[in-house]
Amino acid sequence: MTKARTKDLQRFGSGSYLADDVTVLLDVVDKDAVADVPVSKKEALIQSGQRHYSDMLTLEQAPTAKHEQLYLQALEQGKVRMASDIANLAYSLQQTFKQTVSSENPLILVSLVRAGLPIGVLLQRALADTNSAYALPSKHYGMSIIRDRGLDPVALQLILDSHPHSPIVFVDGWTGKGAIYQELARSLNPFNDDNHVNFANIFHQGESVIPLLTLADPAGVAWLAASEEDWLIPSGLLNSTVSGLISRSLYTDPKSGLHRAIFYDNFVAIDHSLAFIEHIESARHLLTTTPEHLATFAQPRYSTQSIVDKIAKEYNIGNRNRIKPTIAEATRAILRRDPDRILLASADHPDTTLLRHLCHDRDIEISILGAKILPYQAITLIKKRIS
Repeated sequence: MTKARTKDLQRFGSGSYLADDVTVLLDVVDKDAVADVPVSKKEALIQSGQRHYSDMLTLEQAPTAKHEQLYLQALEQGKVRMASDIANLAYSLQQTFKQTVSSENPLILVSLVRAGLPIGVLLQRALADTNSAYALPSKHYGMSIIRDRGLDPVALQLILDSHPHSPIVFVDGWTGKGAIYQELARSLNPFNDDNHVNFANIFHQGESVIPLLTLADPAGVAWLAASEEDWLIPSGLLNSTVSGLISRSLYTDPKSGLHRAIFYDNFVAIDHSLAFIEHIESARHLLTTTPEHLATFAQPRYSTQSIVDKIAKEYNIGNRNRIKPTIAEATRAILRRDPDRILLASADHPDTTLLRHLCHDRDIEISILGAKILPYQAITLIKKRIS
């Protein structure tokens, strides 16, 4: 990697994370430069096909005191599990790449903005821990991926130019239906040719094997995941205030540069991003169990596709984008979208306390479907806004 290329990437920031934690390859624009579109109007524009969701943004509101309290409870409840999952993922990466990476050609972690960012930062910290059993040279970037529009090609090319001999692993928080996996696979398909100069950067696990890592993989599409369970991932309960104060990404035509985002500087006083990382890091340092070398999968299994199909049929939903499964995705859909109802596997599962609170607060209907939706604990159905 040349000094000039290193300098090219150093001009980008890290949100509210430390510079060593991540380099976020986004064009950060001022909030005033982005139209604040009300949720109901945004939903109508999206569903009518007049606008794509990545062309609009509804500016976030600060979490309520109750929301903050439930997040902190979830963090306390889930910190050991999350720390253990991160250790297992880091160890699995170390075992896979220890013979092929070096300080000159480190493993490249590419977190998908936003849900992947906290996971990627935790992995970067773990791999940098020389006192652990899984230390490995790595470099971490954040990059936008947008449904229907793909991975940001400008950002990807910046990484490939700067790290021409390094393998890349894409990092996300969880999988819902597998839509982002499919978007990632479509974006990477041009590289899936062993004659391509960057084939080995991406398809290091074999032809057509998409190197996607997630903390939780209910959809059964990830190459490497800590589990396939739908559980209360603490970082899934907040938006920007646990993701480096970065908004979800906005599309930019590749001819004009990187995908865009805004930085919520008005939330600095309530930002949990670094505190969340330190909390999980502290728990990881206290682990006494030996890290596990996790299984990997060459191809997706689409474990929950039949469940999504049945829900779509039962509720007469033609557009699967209106179905938002997993606790994390269901929560974010309530906070950012216009929900019609919430489907729960259990009426009193502790992992859905925040969801049930939000539903009660906003008078959103809850349906209890039991084992019918397992392994999902929760699914949000988005309100249909057009006939």
